[in-house]
Amino acid sequence: MIDRGEILAVASDLSLAPDVVEKDYVLGWLLAGIRASEALAHSWVFKGGTCLKKCYFETYRFSEDLDFTVTDETQLDAEYLTRTFGDVATWVYDQSGIEIPGGELRFDVYRNHRDRLSCEGRVYYRGPLRRAGNLSRIKLDLTVDEVLVLPPVERLVVHPYTDCPVDGIIARCYAYEEIFGEKVRALAERTRPRDLYDVINLFRSVEFRPMAAAVLEVLQKKCAFKGIPVPTFATIATGSAELTADWSAMLGHQLPTLPPFASFWDELPEFFAWLEARAERRLAKAERVPSEEELFRPAVGALRREGIAGSSFLETIRFAAANRLCVDLTYQNKVRRIEPYSFRRTLAGEIILRSVRREDGEARTYRFDRIQGAKATDESFTPRYEIEISPAGFGPIPPTRRTALPSSARKVASPRLSSPPRGRRLKSSTGPRYIYQCSYCQKKFSHRKSDGRLHAHKTPQGYPCPGRSGFFVTTKF
Repeated sequence: MIDRGEILAVASDLSLAPDVVEKDYVLGWLLAGIRASEALAHSWVFKGGTCLKKCYFETYRFSEDLDFTVTDETQLDAEYLTRTFGDVATWVYDQSGIEIPGGELRFDVYRNHRDRLSCEGRVYYRGPLRRAGNLSRIKLDLTVDEVLVLPPVERLVVHPYTDCPVDGIIARCYAYEEIFGEKVRALAERTRPRDLYDVINLFRSVEFRPMAAAVLEVLQKKCAFKGIPVPTFATIATGSAELTADWSAMLGHQLPTLPPFASFWDELPEFFAWLEARAERRLAKAERVPSEEELFRPAVGALRREGIAGSSFLETIRFAAANRLCVDLTYQNKVRRIEPYSFRRTLAGEIILRSVRREDGEARTYRFDRIQGAKATDESFTPRYEIEISPAGFGPIPPTRRTALPSSARKVASPRLSSPPRGRRLKSSTGPRYIYQCSYCQKKFSHRKSDGRLHAHKTPQGYPCPGRSGFFVTTKF
């Protein structure tokens, strides 16, 4: 288990409460334990806002729950879940040192309003902060009352802590298009601020945005399964007062800075214009960038481990860009309010931030290693150009293949509570190549898949390199 100091350092970097970061750390190990369980690995499909944070976007709101669709209804039994999750808790303790007392596990199985089984679980833990008194808690939401429109996918889990397993943590989760459509359906059905936040964030991530028709198809099938009409802006607008009232209470503790409600709500009509194949506003690329610069998409954890100057400010700037918030940047002993747009790396290896100065709209660049401070403000901005700062730390999200789910789920044999099996790789001579740079020796690798794991290799000087993970640099076609 990592020590208390690492949690406090990450919390300071991210401007979050230490208990929020500790919970994120424990969530990663719980996902590893579920993956290692022969009983759960192939019947639990990860979804929801926590899935977005842990499997798709390194920079995202921190969540408190683990939501799963369970494909084997017989598993929604309190006695079975207590026994099986007790095994998971033992594995997690053996691997990480996180204490999850088996006697404190709670599973409440019930029938929902559609007379389908659901379960609310409570997992209590003692993590690196080692607080006295009551144990901290994570909620599990399990249901069989969902339709899987697309086949589940396997994704690397974002776990930017020093005890991350060498091969990473893998989760079986909703495909990106499925989770997008599910979020739109949830926004219409329960009118919660986090669903509005998620829908607009997914829409804003232009480079990861799937085809509107793919999201609409998922949405239509999910609404048909639930027996509700496909939502429109007009139907969601009836709940605007409730969303406004709950915006701060439900989101404030999950974010370092709470964006104004209006900046998300005002973008909802544009989202529905895109979803319904109507016109949408298109942003121009930023001003011409010199040829000696390349787009730089670093992973926060990698920069922090490398000790690169300014890495503690990277997450703040990425968060602000994703949430369309201005940044108060301290540079050369002066504070400048800017709109962040992109990171670039020069041939000399210098990282620069391209931005627009808020007061006069002038384009400005800042060397990353000379930034003295960065703070996300609550002042929102309307982008003048396409924002190229990516919230993801490990490259693009490939579109999901539209193959049908098999009529009977295939069980892949694996040792009980063993390390996650490595998936088979399909060789292809066509398609994009994803370029990753070793977090340790800076050597670059070309991958056919969006996967930052690296094989054993040598440094440019010919010595064995201990690095086994890399951060995404660019895509080549």
